[in-house]
Amino acid sequence: MDTSRDLVRGRACYAAGAWREAFESLSAADGAAPVGADDLELLARSAYMLGLDEDYVARLERAHADWLDAGDVPRAVRCAVWIGHSMLFRGHGARASGWFSLGERLLKADGRDCVERGYLLIPVWLAQMGGGDWQAGHATAAEATEAGEAFGDADLVWLARDEQARALVNLDRVHEGLRLVDETLVVVESGALSPIVSGIVYCNTISFCHDLYELRRLREWTDALTRWCERQPQMVAHNGLCLVHRAEVMQYGGAWTAALDEARRAAEHFTRGVLNRIACGQAHYRQGEIHRLQGRPAEAEAAYREANRCGFEPQPGFSLLRLAQGNDEAAAATVRRAVSEHTRDLERAALLPAYVEIMLAGGDIDAAAEAARQLEAVAERRDGDVLRAAAAYGVASAALAGGDASAGLAAARRAWRGWQELEVPYEAARARVLVALACRALGDGDTSDLELQAARTVFVGLGAGPDVARLDSLARGGPGTHPGTGAGGDPVTGPAGYGLSPREVEVLREVVGGATNRQIAVALVISEHTVARHLQNIFGKLGVSSRTAASTFALEHGLV
Repeated sequence: MDTSRDLVRGRACYAAGAWREAFESLSAADGAAPVGADDLELLARSAYMLGLDEDYVARLERAHADWLDAGDVPRAVRCAVWIGHSMLFRGHGARASGWFSLGERLLKADGRDCVERGYLLIPVWLAQMGGGDWQAGHATAAEATEAGEAFGDADLVWLARDEQARALVNLDRVHEGLRLVDETLVVVESGALSPIVSGIVYCNTISFCHDLYELRRLREWTDALTRWCERQPQMVAHNGLCLVHRAEVMQYGGAWTAALDEARRAAEHFTRGVLNRIACGQAHYRQGEIHRLQGRPAEAEAAYREANRCGFEPQPGFSLLRLAQGNDEAAAATVRRAVSEHTRDLERAALLPAYVEIMLAGGDIDAAAEAARQLEAVAERRDGDVLRAAAAYGVASAALAGGDASAGLAAARRAWRGWQELEVPYEAARARVLVALACRALGDGDTSDLELQAARTVFVGLGAGPDVARLDSLARGGPGTHPGTGAGGDPVTGPAGYGLSPREVEVLREVVGGATNRQIAVALVISEHTVARHLQNIFGKLGVSSRTAASTFALEHGLV
């Protein structure tokens, strides 16, 4: 066997990003006669890009030993750092700690000043920031940046600067952090970083933009990652996360069918490698979200359960699914638990919009309003467009439920403008529904009808069946004009022509008589949560925001 030929071919394929051929050729050369440490590192990196984590570590361990035998301690330590990094993200904490400690001991004994001292700061800043000590994490990443600059190591410089950006944002230095994120994008797109570090920076920063609700940057970084992946069709390591991020961006943009396809591809075809295993749970959750929004509860539940099996908590989608299924109590219990468990403001912000919706369904207007205020405060601190739009929607919902149509209209308008500017059609249409309800409550039926029709057109285009059904029940032109469906599936006509079910008519009759939720529950032998849910439905269908308004409307239109 011509070992030199395999080596030459393997090196060339590595340089071209042909990871499979590089791995096969370098493996063949190594099988014929052990290759040197430099080529072992190329073989290891090729294995990484193919998602072959065990092969990656095994080759790095050999390279580490060979560098020590050759007396090149810094290169041996560099291998130790990347072995520890792999172990850490695969959940092998003790082994990771051992390799990092070994690297520190070797460098201390060697005594040379080298860039590897900066690389050994990676686990330090990860621990600091993972524990919420953003100030210390920022200082450590800044120290690593200086080491990288001193030795001209672009990989270390931009790994560290990317982490500095994350720390700055969490220290409420948002604009400073995001400018550094933008600078990082320019550098990584230029090809100045090694393949593994490029992939790490792409995935870390996109996750960071996702967590910050930086939708515009999420789109730009995801587009850049997609182009990077397309230039390396054999790569496996980062493709799963790329597809998941693409699916999320597509869902935001209203391309739900394409988003579902991308999420399925991520879950079905990219399961090898630690990063893809992380992406798998996210991919199932994304599928669950689209199934839920399009009115496929069985498929949504199956996807959420699969996400959970993969280690990804399917919230708040699973709670919203329970709400859609009429299980208000389960939805409330789950979302309350999730919100109480997450103390960091950005984590809570992901749950608060659903919390508002679920609390309103249960009749707890005060809790919903407080959650909306919390979301507003987070949006103000983080200066995020997505958060501001979501907060405005929550404020509008709570205001309308509390009977303040004017405040509800102002907030709903802000929500609509925010989602429109972000080009998120589904959320913009939902905001228009609130605008319509507020206008109706203020006596402007014509504007209400226009807004409902505009929203319905969007929902139909997206395939958002549950939202279309809800709008059809809200549309009114007079008794009997727009039949709804009763509890048993029979058309509801006559007095309930506004889409009220027979049970909702019974609840409305009790409200007109002055009964409290508890008294209604006793009279109809249902729970108070169910009463509250019926009341929210009644308010929506009649276009009112309070018990008093519902009673007045019912008497004026002969509904009871």
